[in-house]
Amino acid sequence: MANIKSAIKRVTVNNNNRVQNQSYKTDMRSQIKRVESFVESKDIENAKAALATAAKKIDKAVQKGIIHENNGNRKKSRLAQKVNELGA
Repeated sequence: MANIKSAIKRVTVNNNNRVQNQSYKTDMRSQIKRVESFVESKDIENAKAALATAAKKIDKAVQKGIIHENNGNRKKSRLAQKVNELGA
């Protein structure tokens, strides 16, 4: 454990940030799984609605710096591709 006051504060701040980031990431993953489950059950309408929500969550995670921009774009692209294949 850190002895210096500033190091102790950094540990506390980092832990708080980690917990907050974890909730954003979990929420994002849940939305992605939701889209994939609708695609699995071939429910086009709900899949499109869930895709919009998932894209919003992914964008928010990118904005907060939780995931890299390219990673977010890749996730959105792959989800959109699955939904579009379902509609075709």
